[in-house]
Amino acid sequence: MVWLVIRVRGGIHAHHSILTTFQELRLHRPNHATILPEDESVRGMLTRVQGYVTWGPVSADTVELLLKGRGKQHDGTPIPDAEAKKLSASASKDGLRSVATSMRPVLRLKAPTGGWKSTKKPFTMGGALGFRAAGKKDDMNALARRML
Repeated sequence: MVWLVIRVRGGIHAHHSILTTFQELRLHRPNHATILPEDESVRGMLTRVQGYVTWGPVSADTVELLLKGRGKQHDGTPIPDAEAKKLSASASKDGLRSVATSMRPVLRLKAPTGGWKSTKKPFTMGGALGFRAAGKKDDMNALARRML
């Protein structure tokens, strides 16, 4: 299982450790996204930056749509559809770091259609930040499709 992680807020007045964690996650600007494996080291980094990002499990179909729509090769050209299907199968298991040799490890998304609900509240309180469980009304699959 993999998580889709989207940066929601900027880094003005953020602590140095949070900015360093953003560099390790390769989330340099708001609305940038990456796909990471679900393990304890990633969970620790996401817990540190939970006031700035939203994350949750994502399906293989959504990963394929993201790679087709917003994935780029290292020279900046879009990923062909046939290659996107192969890359999405690998990225759905191990995240984008496993396919970083053939594509950029970050996806530059648009702002979500309808906007962010609140960039200061957690998702459980009606905001946009923190963990989004699968099966909820506005889970990561729905959010990613709104940001394509």
